[in-house]
Amino acid sequence: MHHTTLLVDTVAPFSTLALQVPSSTPLSSLGSLIASGFPALPYHALSLASPCGTNLASGAPVSSLTDGQDLLTLRLMPSLLGGKGGFGSQLRAAGGRMSSQKASNNDSCRDLNGRRLSTIKEAKKMATYLEGEPERKKAAAEEKRAKLEALEKQLGASEAGPSQEGESSARAGQKHRFDDTEYLEQSREINDNVKSAVTAGLLKKRKKAKTSPPAEPAPAVVEKANENEKEEANAQNPQAEEPTALEKVTEAVLTSSATPGVAAGLSVVAGVAASA
Repeated sequence: MHHTTLLVDTVAPFSTLALQVPSSTPLSSLGSLIASGFPALPYHALSLASPCGTNLASGAPVSSLTDGQDLLTLRLMPSLLGGKGGFGSQLRAAGGRMSSQKASNNDSCRDLNGRRLSTIKEAKKMATYLEGEPERKKAAAEEKRAKLEALEKQLGASEAGPSQEGESSARAGQKHRFDDTEYLEQSREINDNVKSAVTAGLLKKRKKAKTSPPAEPAPAVVEKANENEKEEANAQNPQAEEPTALEKVTEAVLTSSATPGVAAGLSVVAGVAASA
């Protein structure tokens, strides 16, 4: 009797199963042989198929698949529930939506003249902006004039009394033009002169602060500092002797602003008093 060797690829974690059966064995009886080789294998949820995934007829013998060879390879595949279909069309529709939403940025490309498309776009935007500049200026002037008219109306209504309400409203509705060019020129010149004077004064002050030597301390400040030092010394050494009359007179002569002659006379008097 002719036999055929079967190699059955199972699902993980089971390994490949090798069986040797007679060539006349029907495919429907292979399930019991596979279940005996792997008892834990859920064979009821699997189906036997060819290596390319084609389902096999259960009543056909093994020899119908061998083509005269002694080796046959089969696969155990899980049974999957089928859907309603249309998944491919859904994918195509989603891809079309994604491609339509994708923005193409070609600003770095060049035209036939060698200019970048981004430069051409900027030039067009600038030309459009310059074309609309007069309209923007006109709109700004209109807005400014409307604000001035509203302000004039408010000022006229606030300044007018109950008896002058009609006159003030008529005066506020009128347009006033200020044509005193001489006043405007004088105002502009005065502002420029004030700015120049302030700038020059600040520069002069900075230069003077850089070049002038540090100011000497005033005599009164020096005298006050000397007195403070003496008081601190006396506080630290209370047993120090009191200055004599000669020392007091000498200190008074040195710290006073008397002339040399007067200072000499005071010194003589101090010497006589000390000797006495």
